[in-house]
Amino acid sequence: MASMIFRFSLYGFLKNQRYFEAFLFLALLDKGLDFFQIGLLVGLRSLAVNLLEIPSGAIADVFGRRRSMILSLSAYIGGFVVLGAAGQVVVLGAGMVLLALGDSFRSGTHKAMIFTWLSRRRRTGDRVKVYGYTRSWSKFGSAVSVIAGAAIVLVSDGYDWVFYAAVVPYVLGIVNILGYSGELDAARQANRSVAGLLRHMRDAVGIAFRRAGLRRLVLESMGFDGVFAAVKDYLQPVLEAAAISMVATVAVTSRFSEIQRTALLVGPVYVVLYLLAGLGSRRSHRVSVAAGGEDRAARVLWAVSVVVFAWMLVAGWFEALPGLIGAFVVLHVVHNLWRPILISRFDAYGDETQGASLLSIESQAQRVATMILAPLLGLAVDMAGSGGVGGAFWPVGAAGLIISLVFLLSMRLSRQAPASRPL
Repeated sequence: MASMIFRFSLYGFLKNQRYFEAFLFLALLDKGLDFFQIGLLVGLRSLAVNLLEIPSGAIADVFGRRRSMILSLSAYIGGFVVLGAAGQVVVLGAGMVLLALGDSFRSGTHKAMIFTWLSRRRRTGDRVKVYGYTRSWSKFGSAVSVIAGAAIVLVSDGYDWVFYAAVVPYVLGIVNILGYSGELDAARQANRSVAGLLRHMRDAVGIAFRRAGLRRLVLESMGFDGVFAAVKDYLQPVLEAAAISMVATVAVTSRFSEIQRTALLVGPVYVVLYLLAGLGSRRSHRVSVAAGGEDRAARVLWAVSVVVFAWMLVAGWFEALPGLIGAFVVLHVVHNLWRPILISRFDAYGDETQGASLLSIESQAQRVATMILAPLLGLAVDMAGSGGVGGAFWPVGAAGLIISLVFLLSMRLSRQAPASRPL
């Protein structure tokens, strides 16, 4: 039993050895892109995932989840190489599509494997606790990856090698998946046909839209996770701006290049961020218990997100960089409290044999929001930074605040059914 939890946790740890992740926006800016172009690339990745998401979940359920995971990790490896080597937007777009292929075959699949393992052992009541625990190791892995990534940037004085270095842990991740038990593959092995695959997709989509509770969860995912994905990486240019200002206050930093100074600040901030996020994920079940249930916990977290985005808006308007950095750190913690609770609410509605498909629908929905918001937000930040009203990054807080308020008010106005009783 402990052996599989170790493997699930190891998967998350290795999967988050993306040494470029804390530097992705900075690497793209260094390649000559502006925020609008970066937003387009983020939107392209979301669009590509959306085209593949539901079919990939159904393929995982019907043809085997382990095969799907191996395909996912292999696509990521290809994407890392392309992003490291590319310099033009079109080629970078191809790298983003490869990452999208990895995202689509991974997003709901591994969660479904965890929940299948729990179901076979009659431990469905531990969904939030176990998923939160394994997710915490993902975040601890991110903390390690930031340290390694910052060291690579400091030594190389550039960003290309943080992409290439990520290949090694992903190869190890494939080896780990090969050791997973065969019982974690989907239960519908007999339906390995195109017709069976199409029926499976139809059934999963039908369930997602017929059940009122699932419809609500899909919208919540779009509002919370979709917006988070669009705004979270703006922490990187905020840190870069803070690193540039360090020259005037910390004389020792003048011996480093701008890229190296940024790495010196990005590293410690992201390490703290990921450690706090990991602790938040591990304790998400306590938030659920303290709130009196997963639905009530979700309402509390929506309220907290309103406060955080309002804080981000004010700090961005007045260009208070320490305040902005703090708001981003808290936002990451709130998201990691939110995510295990949301996934458990989804699983409470679903059929075990459609687990990967339903969670892929959830992932697809949030990426629709990211696909729409990312380019618009990038354009708004470019406009604010080129002489608009307020500081450059206030539109990030404004977008999050508006959407969080809409969902919080809608939850107060409508009484949602408990996640444990499908409608």
